[in-house]
Amino acid sequence: MNTPGDKSVSHRALILGALANGTARISGLLESDDVLATADAVSRLGASAGRIGPGVWTVKGTGGRFEDAASSLDFGNSGTGARLMMGAVAGTGASARFIGDASLSARPMGRVTEPLVQMGAAIAAEADRLPVQLNASTLKGIDYRPPVASAQVKSAILLAALGATGETIVREDHATRDHTETMLKLFGADLTVESEGHGRIIRLTGPQTLTACDLDVPGDPSSAAFAAVAALILPGSDVILRAVMTNPSRTGLYEALARMGADITFLPAGQASGEDIADLRVRASQLSAIDLEPDIAPSMIDEYPVLAVACAFAKGTSRLRGLSELRAKESDRLAATQAMLAANGAEARIDGEDLMITGGEVPGGGNVITHGDHRIAMAALVLGLAAHGGVSVDDINMIATSYPAFIDDMTALGAMIEAIE
Repeated sequence: MNTPGDKSVSHRALILGALANGTARISGLLESDDVLATADAVSRLGASAGRIGPGVWTVKGTGGRFEDAASSLDFGNSGTGARLMMGAVAGTGASARFIGDASLSARPMGRVTEPLVQMGAAIAAEADRLPVQLNASTLKGIDYRPPVASAQVKSAILLAALGATGETIVREDHATRDHTETMLKLFGADLTVESEGHGRIIRLTGPQTLTACDLDVPGDPSSAAFAAVAALILPGSDVILRAVMTNPSRTGLYEALARMGADITFLPAGQASGEDIADLRVRASQLSAIDLEPDIAPSMIDEYPVLAVACAFAKGTSRLRGLSELRAKESDRLAATQAMLAANGAEARIDGEDLMITGGEVPGGGNVITHGDHRIAMAALVLGLAAHGGVSVDDINMIATSYPAFIDDMTALGAMIEAIE
């Protein structure tokens, strides 16, 4: 199976292309609703982003001089798009109003707006939520330690730092995905990254102007996770997932599955956009329960629902620890994951901020309330592939926010997923 383009890299490719001098050509862009919202936003700010073929886009940049947005920038369900673009817009001195759907409007924005205000950004928002009004301002560098491990927060600060005066330092206690740092270097930015304990220190002195380059987006390990877990829990399965990004900040799920006894082989396949990629061969396996430490969360924060599905078919009781950050996702993803399993007869309970799952056979037959969360919907459908009674979900439309081809790809691998009128 060809893995769809990585969502995180796709967002950043569009944003950095829009900030750069010249025209960037992007191949393999994920054409999901979330990413298309970012493409629309950069176009409204004066960049020219256009599709020239399936997954192939060009972005004519602004040289770091965004225009004021004449109408609100609507990011739909995309927290990544909204938060990264806040940093990018602040750094250019432009003005824009940020809005989103009901789910996104319930998610915290203060973790991004607070450091931007420290840099000098003029921001108005109510109760730490969208809508957010960002007005033209002049920024200065700051020395900042995010209170929560978040690649979105770090990235927003670094994008703002491109237009700020002086040095900006971001100190991470726990290293998060580093796609922004990698791609900034591809666009010619001057920044340094050094390790410190379990974290990193990133330094960037502004102002800087980026230079456009061509990019090939690697496959998304978060999207590949659904087919991988399906192959592991369905007897006789043997699947190859092509060109999956293997950045260590994104492979926590695969490390956890390997510890559970998963038969997964990584076959190196070169690089794309500065990221290592590999073809993954995944074969059906008898999994064992895992006691998973919270420190691994930044490298698999989006994959816990589908990991929980794997745990439901594993031998023994798994404990997934320290999942408080899941409560600030598209839904309360911790509660939604537990409810998904319980609705289908799997033994799952929440203990503080941990999720306990006792594996075995899953009766199935339940209807899952997705709360508009694409990853809950996809994880539930994977659960249904191996459950005795199948599983239904209340909505699949939101899957297009991150993985429009999910049902087609899974069907091509042999899954039976039907839409009910």
